[in-house]
Amino acid sequence: MKDIRHKVRRAQTIVPFGVGGIIDIRGESFVAADIRSWAANGERVSSPRLAAKLRVEGFRSAPVIPSGKAAFASRIGPTYVRFPKWLFCPQCREMQFWRSDREVRNRQPACGRCATRPQLAPMRFIQVCRAGHMTDIDWRRWAHSNSTSHAQRQCQVRRLRFVATPESSGLEALRVVCAACQVGRNLAGISQKNMLKQIGMQCPGTHPWHAETDEPDSCEETPQAVQRGASNVYFPITHSAIDIPAPAAHPDADAATQRVVNHSLWPDFNSSEGGPISGAFRTIIANQCEVSEDFVDSLRRRHADEAASSPSALDSDDDLSIAEWAAFSAPESVTDSSTFSVRRTRLGISHEDPPSTHELDSVISAIVVADRVREVRALEGFSRYEPSSGDNEEDEGGRVVSVNSAARARWLPAIETYGEGIFIALDEDRIGAWESLPKVRDWTKRIERNLDASFKADRLRSKSGPELLPRFVMLHTLAHHFIRQLSYDSGYNAASLRERVYARSHVPGSELPPQAGVFIYTAAGDAEGTLGGLVRQGQPPNLVETLIRLLESAQWCSQDPLCADSTGRSLANLNRAACHACTLLPETCCEIDNSLLDRTLLIGDGEIPGFFREVVHAALEESAGAVDPA
Repeated sequence: MKDIRHKVRRAQTIVPFGVGGIIDIRGESFVAADIRSWAANGERVSSPRLAAKLRVEGFRSAPVIPSGKAAFASRIGPTYVRFPKWLFCPQCREMQFWRSDREVRNRQPACGRCATRPQLAPMRFIQVCRAGHMTDIDWRRWAHSNSTSHAQRQCQVRRLRFVATPESSGLEALRVVCAACQVGRNLAGISQKNMLKQIGMQCPGTHPWHAETDEPDSCEETPQAVQRGASNVYFPITHSAIDIPAPAAHPDADAATQRVVNHSLWPDFNSSEGGPISGAFRTIIANQCEVSEDFVDSLRRRHADEAASSPSALDSDDDLSIAEWAAFSAPESVTDSSTFSVRRTRLGISHEDPPSTHELDSVISAIVVADRVREVRALEGFSRYEPSSGDNEEDEGGRVVSVNSAARARWLPAIETYGEGIFIALDEDRIGAWESLPKVRDWTKRIERNLDASFKADRLRSKSGPELLPRFVMLHTLAHHFIRQLSYDSGYNAASLRERVYARSHVPGSELPPQAGVFIYTAAGDAEGTLGGLVRQGQPPNLVETLIRLLESAQWCSQDPLCADSTGRSLANLNRAACHACTLLPETCCEIDNSLLDRTLLIGDGEIPGFFREVVHAALEESAGAVDPA
């Protein structure tokens, strides 16, 4: 970044200020350049499973800028480019096109015409297109688009002023005026579809960080004017994976093989086939494990053949969920490591406990607390104006722009975070019987019809599977209420908790095990780290109290009956009985954008039986008995 005072945390280099994202700070506006600006300084992040899914050689995290005096001489961090370049003076209202050669390190752009030298402010509107390009609006053309005389149309000076008129309100009060010929136009209607195209503006096919020598893309998309801080300016595409260690070795396993696969460089070597450092990894592993380099190569080929012959699912997202589900549902099958330490626990129900707790215990098959987990979160790219509707670079939604806009990205920016969590799995027989109820199936089919018509269908299907199962909506809603309740009980705020829902369907005929569970965890090491609050809440008697409370609170919402009786909420009507007052969470918590939520499938209503209906009814009867002993 041009100003060393403008720092971002490492986690923010993925979301929300990753490649292509706009950051507003201290009255200035910047956009994050692509990864070419810090490629040589990135720190390697290992995640073989995620690398295989995204078909890249590996990941790197943004380098940390040193503190103190060394920071002022450091230029190793990610580059942030000033954008938009059209600025205006808040006093004299003169507009200036700020060029890169005018940048002075640690100095904000100031007006040279005013005696007090006020800081220049960025223009509010910018230009984007569905292909992911972003540039300044041609304000000279905009100001002269209403020219009536020949002299105005032929004006060559075109010094601009951005004025506000008190006679009007809204965008009609804001005008871009040529100081030479006095022609101008207000901003009313600037964001209307095809408005820029009507006055002859085209997309130049560039990104803000492109140099003048860079070859622009050929773009025929219609440019669109949007506000700089609008939500449709930037749609990051992120992926994450929990670091799962290798299964426990069989007692009769070959000792040499175990030494190789347990070597710290094995994951990097296994995912760097054909890469420039693959040979160096092979040599180091062979020397330290006292085996030949041919043995190391043959072992990698064998692992690749075994992976290729394993059951495949609808897409690569399923591969990640399978390993994670297996590790959490059967924690004794994996070896604890410095990045993954889990253990089984229980609700701790006794005979003296009330009936509601016994009902709850009957529907839960496993509880696992994770004392330590490692998550790797990577940024694949972004889209603008419309979110990408699938994995293709060109689809019905916005086009995906790679984090390396000049060539195919061989590695992706990522961060690794450590935290703790609670995993809960539901009884498969009970949830299977509930899903077979006609009313439950019909209710879910209505949500699925909205899903099929949504622009987010492909992205949401990658999480839910080819068929939207009732368990997915119910468990996703449970995860949201679980996070909300834990934010009261555990010491973490809701924004520092994240969810992973294991409830997706599989391709028909697949032999993959069914999933029915949620994992709530904290993985924000640069903010709160691991405080132990979740592990404490996952142990008896705390967990049962938390679960009973969240089910009771899900019974009502301050927006009822509007919320409870809703037949479609949020974008594309993908939610039912779920709103900001009862269920929705900060965007950092949810893995599918606060979609596919419904309290009805969780606790039920007069017609639809919720999965936890019996638990809720028992809890309500206990409460009524406590109030009225008679």
